[in-house]
Amino acid sequence: MPGNTIGKIFRVHTFGESHGIALGCIIDGMPPGIKISKKYLQHELDRRKPGTSQYTTQRRELDKIKILSGIYNGTTTGTSIGLTIKNTDQRSQDYDNIQNTFRPGHADYTYHMKYGIRDPRGGGRSSARETAMRVAAGSIAKQYLKNIYNINIKGYLSQLGSIKCQLKSWNEVNNNPFFCPDPDQLPKLEKKIKFLKKNGNSIGAKITIISENIPVGLGEPVFDRLDADLAHSLMSINAVKGVEIGDGFSVIKQLGSENRDEMFDNHFLSNHSGGILGGISNGQPIVAKIALKPTSSIKIPTQTITTTGENTKIKIHGRHDPCVGIRAVPIAEAMFAITIMDHILRFQAQCGKINNTL
Repeated sequence: MPGNTIGKIFRVHTFGESHGIALGCIIDGMPPGIKISKKYLQHELDRRKPGTSQYTTQRRELDKIKILSGIYNGTTTGTSIGLTIKNTDQRSQDYDNIQNTFRPGHADYTYHMKYGIRDPRGGGRSSARETAMRVAAGSIAKQYLKNIYNINIKGYLSQLGSIKCQLKSWNEVNNNPFFCPDPDQLPKLEKKIKFLKKNGNSIGAKITIISENIPVGLGEPVFDRLDADLAHSLMSINAVKGVEIGDGFSVIKQLGSENRDEMFDNHFLSNHSGGILGGISNGQPIVAKIALKPTSSIKIPTQTITTTGENTKIKIHGRHDPCVGIRAVPIAEAMFAITIMDHILRFQAQCGKINNTL
């Protein structure tokens, strides 16, 4: 099974399944001599891990990171970085009754048809459990970007169902289980999730990611445009069905006179482009949004077929998120960081010193 690696210079390869012994990743291309905080790495994993609140899946994993190689006395050596996390709270018996049944909305059918075999326990490799290692790798990229270039990558829940959350306070994002920057919307979010859990249903969400202090010049036209690579990395996250850069789909209703970012006194006067022009960063904040579909594992019975093609009905049991968007913020930040890190190293390889001014 190819397709488990992302990046060209900063390369991240992940492995493991939802109910397997462990998850892991290998990071190649990390420059030597970079200080890495294991405490920060663990902090990022704790932001993503399940079972942290009543609003997410009640699967309780410690997600304790183990560094196998590539970091000595807290400093990168330039060799491959190996990371792993043990799975400790699997309940594989929850999936015994659906081993020969496809769950609508999941990858069961496509995996089975492609490979002729699949791991039914929690979705196996297709499970969002795999994203834990993305967050681990992304936390290393984040530390490099912040310490060397003062690049900040931050995300927040901007919409859950019909509930929109305005960016009122970055400090508020990590003070609640929803990653919501608008404290006035917390009662509505709590009420909505409790209602969904009671009725065995789920809802979609939108996440916004903003990257600040990005230097000019990241991106490799034509096929490796920065926005194309960001869309690739963000779309690779489980349940993501749409990616927007800058104004995104709202440009459909805009006039050219409204959408273009005018320049004056060596500055841009707006940021409709989301910080990327012609596939290359222009020095403005990069703004991206992702849309995540509702969780398909819900308790409401539905029609499906068996592996032998027979019609049947299914009711899914187990522990699942009523909204996968709630825990997607650190995952989206991580994928953003991995992509920016890769393009930073690509720039250095071709153009040398990075100019961080417009």
